[in-house]
Amino acid sequence: MSSVAAMTEDLRTLVECESPSADRAAVAASADVVADLGVRLTGAVPERLVVDGRTHLRWRFGPLEPRQPGVLLLGHHDTVWPVGSLAEHPWRVADGRAYGPGCFDMKAGLVQLFHALAGLSSLDGITVLVTGDEELGALTSRPLLHEEAARASAAFVLEASADGGALKTARKGVAWYEVKVTGRAAHAGLEPWNGVNAAVELAHQIHAIAALDRGPAGATVTPTLTAAGTTANTVPATATVHVDARVPTAAEARRVDDGLAALRPVLDGARVEVVPGPRHPPFEPSSSASLFVLACSVADRLGLGPLASAHVGGASDGNIVAGDGTPTLDGLGAVGAGAHAPGEYVLVDELPRRAALLAGLVDAVRDAVRDASSGRTNPAATDRAGRP
Repeated sequence: MSSVAAMTEDLRTLVECESPSADRAAVAASADVVADLGVRLTGAVPERLVVDGRTHLRWRFGPLEPRQPGVLLLGHHDTVWPVGSLAEHPWRVADGRAYGPGCFDMKAGLVQLFHALAGLSSLDGITVLVTGDEELGALTSRPLLHEEAARASAAFVLEASADGGALKTARKGVAWYEVKVTGRAAHAGLEPWNGVNAAVELAHQIHAIAALDRGPAGATVTPTLTAAGTTANTVPATATVHVDARVPTAAEARRVDDGLAALRPVLDGARVEVVPGPRHPPFEPSSSASLFVLACSVADRLGLGPLASAHVGGASDGNIVAGDGTPTLDGLGAVGAGAHAPGEYVLVDELPRRAALLAGLVDAVRDAVRDASSGRTNPAATDRAGRP
């Protein structure tokens, strides 16, 4: 097992290389630092995949078995923190906690990933994909995620854990929309009755949009960024609202899609258009069920349990691979709190423990795949298709 001191120092190196998603040069520099860490701990040089100026890294280690799917380890090295954030929120370690921009989400997960690999006797059958645009919704890495999902028997996502170190066994899907309203301009003082007020129409639409919300357990449908009009003395001719939808199931995603597609103008002469935006499919509990059982078994054997699970609202790259049908377990990264917020921290004593859990899981999955390929399936570790 790697030492806390060694892993903490590696985390410092990653955190002190700032990597906001929108800054392509900063992300490229961060990729160099992550690549160096991976090379040092695995001995292998990654592929450097640059798509639209955004830098992703991929390591593919030898096949587990000819034509047999392997294990996919996922992470990202971009953060939400702009360059210069370290000046206000410097790296520090105090009372067993490491602080710094992006330490929890999710640079500590990358440290755990590579230290886990360093502790394995063989890396055969493992693929590591570290993306550089996860915080933007996988704008350029999505094809890579689909490609690797198709090759994997299981995916482990090194995103930060849920509260108390719980693994993330389900995530809501995310869908963004823009609702555009077109009215007719008129002078607000001389002849407002000759206009069609897009702002008023938008107010009607916002009420209809909000009515699609089903609360914490269902789909949340939230009107967010809103704009209308051009000048203070003109009846607004245009108005827009962005909509953030979080959906727990594919059925709820369809319901929200259908509800927004059914929006109709209330005012005579107004027009309403719904423009779908980027989306992540829901990561449903069935995608993680067998892997969570396996993780509990591994944790118990290694003295790392008991494990807890959580369903969360935020999406990750795990949604994409789970949506492709790959068994997926998320939240295997750092234990800590404060993602995207000042005071973000990681519990440093948990770093080697989580790395050990990941290493144990990888070995367990590879053993299950070997057993399945030879006809010796373990029902506790594999599903009917021979997947873990």
